[in-house]
Amino acid sequence: MAWNLKGTHAQAGDIAQLVGQRHKNFLFTLTPDAVLHTHQGMVQHNDLIGLSWGSQVFTHTGSPFVLLQPGLADILRETKRRTQILYPKDIGFILVMMNIGPGQHILEAGTGSGAFTAALAYAVGTQGHISTYEVRPEFQKLAITNLQRLGLTDRITFHLGDIADGFHETDADAVFLDLPNPYDYMVQVRNALKPGGFFGTILPTTNQVSLLLDALRKNQFAFIEVCETFLRYYRPDATKLRPTDRMVAHTGFLIFARKIQTAETFPLEEEVEIEPE
Repeated sequence: MAWNLKGTHAQAGDIAQLVGQRHKNFLFTLTPDAVLHTHQGMVQHNDLIGLSWGSQVFTHTGSPFVLLQPGLADILRETKRRTQILYPKDIGFILVMMNIGPGQHILEAGTGSGAFTAALAYAVGTQGHISTYEVRPEFQKLAITNLQRLGLTDRITFHLGDIADGFHETDADAVFLDLPNPYDYMVQVRNALKPGGFFGTILPTTNQVSLLLDALRKNQFAFIEVCETFLRYYRPDATKLRPTDRMVAHTGFLIFARKIQTAETFPLEEEVEIEPE
């Protein structure tokens, strides 16, 4: 099984996506002689293997679908989960704000179902590496299964344990905590980051953010930013373009900071207004 984004044609073992009318979609692994059952009929996997991506196919009842390679957002939405996963609107912003890219070593605590771990592993590429920590064995087991399906586990080290005892790694490019109490682990984060390294987390409530801000300043983190992202879709109809009835609004507060080597006179708590361009 593999999430293959380089090929031009569907191959056995690829993760594929069938998208039908009203964007109803099915995510599955192409398996010789297998059958996909949809609400509009059956599709033989053998009829899909070898087709070019983007081909239109039909169920046995004649219902149309399009055969596609799933994108990262599709993969994350369909990830089997036991916890709430991060939304794509937050993930993309986090990756940019924390400068996560090819060849980097990223630490994560709170593996959960492995959705954000997948995004991190995809971003760092084959030359990078993710070290992820989880305290619940059943969650780690599910995350490993999810990431094996995507063919990304060779970029990931899974640790079962509490980061209260510290990270095994040092000089990491960035650390992201998906935990309810990240403020309790700022010493451990600081010890694991390289000088100037990036820290990030997401929290649901303002009182948690306040506790974290205090901990960040006490542990010599600077350039602290707190924000949230909102996403609104529009109906893609040129004759009546308008917002859809629902939008993805508050999902959490995003907090970012940098580890610095500071003198006592450095204004860690100075407020900086970011002017719109």
